[in-house]
Amino acid sequence: MTALIPAAVRRRMAGYRMPAEWEPHQATWMTWPHNPDTWPGKFEPVPAQYAAVVAELSRFETVRLLFKDTDAAAHAETLLRKAGARIESVQFLIHPTNDSWIRDYGPIFVTRADGARLALDWKFNSWGEKYGAYDLDDAIPRRLAERFGFECLEVPMVLEGGSIDVNGAGSLLTTESCLLNPNRNPGMSKAEVEEYLRVYLGVGNILWLGAGVAGDDTDGHIDDLARFVDRDTIVTVIERDPADANYEPLAENLARLRAMRDQDGRPLRIETLPMPPALHFEGQRLPASYANFYIANGAVLVPTFGCATDKEALATLARLFPDRKVIGFYCLDLVWGLGTIHCLTQQYPA
Repeated sequence: MTALIPAAVRRRMAGYRMPAEWEPHQATWMTWPHNPDTWPGKFEPVPAQYAAVVAELSRFETVRLLFKDTDAAAHAETLLRKAGARIESVQFLIHPTNDSWIRDYGPIFVTRADGARLALDWKFNSWGEKYGAYDLDDAIPRRLAERFGFECLEVPMVLEGGSIDVNGAGSLLTTESCLLNPNRNPGMSKAEVEEYLRVYLGVGNILWLGAGVAGDDTDGHIDDLARFVDRDTIVTVIERDPADANYEPLAENLARLRAMRDQDGRPLRIETLPMPPALHFEGQRLPASYANFYIANGAVLVPTFGCATDKEALATLARLFPDRKVIGFYCLDLVWGLGTIHCLTQQYPA
């Protein structure tokens, strides 16, 4: 499979890298929630909670917000004004989608030292074809490229943005349970997947964790597990209750992290976040995780769940991001959609 990456593409991608999330953003892409099937039986509180996140984000950077139609945009503007958003920092765009998780289907940008910026359009198949139609989501990178005039390159591999995290210096975090799952790229070996990541994202050091958190329908996205917080530091979630389903897989991931090295062969600094107590809705375990934070210009937006562990998680992240404002958002309703803040955002690097 690696031979199928044409030499011309390898030359085209030379010098490009995926910036770390903490590097400056020009804007953040988001998609207004509109699909009640994503939050079955609990959609009503979602738009207001979403509006609170957009309102706070708009104080730090431009938010490019996608809507299914003009009526949805008008309703959202009312909620955003009520939430105190800086409306002048919110761009209202009509681009119909199937769902709101733009982290996974939006464009992933790579940049070059000379200032060049390129959008990558990876294939999207609804997390292994778990849900209904996904054609509108899969088309979003191309639609945005047409609207904003940036170059967009199609990549012949299924990849969701929530399945990878980078330090911007050559290292990438991901999970075996997701990227090596046959429901994404059947027939591709681990070495072949790694080669696509190296060529298109400009990374040389690929760090593999095992399984994801309980309740995660993405087969184990890294953005619920472990995140780079600077070039040398990873923060990962741990479960302290030995009886919990997350205890063993998260302990294994922690052991792997402590044995890992960065792109220069040096040990990584590993910090930990608690998992909230097990949360359920209608008998389903929810993938509630403090690792699903979003690093914005000057701020870190963190999901909270009304638990005693919220305070500890926020304090840890405030220590790890001393130059950013760390802000918690109640996400117990949002997480019934099986994702929170990071899943709902996608950065557009400056």
